[in-house]
Amino acid sequence: MLKKILTLCACCISLSISAATSIGDAADESSPAVPNRLTAKELAAGWILLFDGETLFGWKDASKTDWQVVDGEIRATRGEVGLLHTTTQFADFELACEFKADPKTNSGIFLRTSPRPAGPTQGCYELNIAGPEQSPFPTGSLVGRQKGTFSCADDRWHTYHVVARGGNFSVRLDGRPVLDWEDARPLGRGFIGLQHNEGPIAFRNIKLRPLGLAPLFNGKDLSGWRKYPGKVSRFSATPEGEILVLDGPGQLETEAVFGDFVLQAEVFVDGEALNSGIFFRSIPGEFSNGYESQIHNGYEGDDRSRPTNAGTGAIFRRQNARRVASDDRAWFTKTIICEGPHMAVWVNGLQVTDWTDRRSADLNPRRGRRLEAGTIILQGHDPTTNLRFRNIEAVEMPPRR
Repeated sequence: MLKKILTLCACCISLSISAATSIGDAADESSPAVPNRLTAKELAAGWILLFDGETLFGWKDASKTDWQVVDGEIRATRGEVGLLHTTTQFADFELACEFKADPKTNSGIFLRTSPRPAGPTQGCYELNIAGPEQSPFPTGSLVGRQKGTFSCADDRWHTYHVVARGGNFSVRLDGRPVLDWEDARPLGRGFIGLQHNEGPIAFRNIKLRPLGLAPLFNGKDLSGWRKYPGKVSRFSATPEGEILVLDGPGQLETEAVFGDFVLQAEVFVDGEALNSGIFFRSIPGEFSNGYESQIHNGYEGDDRSRPTNAGTGAIFRRQNARRVASDDRAWFTKTIICEGPHMAVWVNGLQVTDWTDRRSADLNPRRGRRLEAGTIILQGHDPTTNLRFRNIEAVEMPPRR
């Protein structure tokens, strides 16, 4: 049943935002691979898309370069040496990306980078894309750190696969292991950057899976959680290993607190356009005093870009979801990444919000910017509430260093 549900979810989530308008529109997994999509297997494993295939939402240009989206690719041909980087920072992750470079191109993919690193070994890790005539660290190498064992420079599509855990970086190029390197003093987190240095470069199928998350729910009982007293919501652990939320108002709150974190969960809304949310950096022990990542799958007419009640994945009352990427009565995945004043949400692998809290500091995030750690809350909104949560996992992000 899970595979069937996730397949339905995957049908509408692709790097091409307009490729599907409902959960049932996309081809099944037996079809040839389509660029810029997540499969049901990838969704179930926690992968998210960093590039939607049509826009540069979630990316920022740190130099004057002609970055543009053409035919489902991010391309650059001329301009300053510099990066197009994600607006979200990542710590431990698995990254996959396809690239195509002219034989005379010098480019790269930057890992845990600052927006403008001072050099390839300062404030970043540069995974190079270059022929041996363009660089002493050709494709498959970490510039200034370690040369790879296999290279390519031929104006064809190639795939990088990177696993970054703490100070260890393991890299495969077109499925072949090319590098395994350890940094004794690793950078804790940073952005993913695409470099333009010299010559034309193109990227597509940029996807990432956060690593190191630990369960917040044991699948058996509500150990590690507490109910808010005096409210009417009913919370229970089901035989299927889910948290069932009925009626409202009410809240189920973690005992643990999280400041800068990654959270992933699967959600099932058993009703039409029901209202709920996942609160974070909440004031421990207080009722709904946190940032809210909205759960509401309604949208106007047939237009998923016009959510009603902010839309699933919205930072409620701060930024609406740019697209409703989930449906009622079908399991969907939600990823929340919060680092410093910046927060972003992916629904079914598609990034739907990208917001930075620029308000004045305040311990209560309803009134202002809260950077202090807080609890995670599952909301019971009203008497119609009927939701289930499962596979709830989170990890605190390390400092950048």
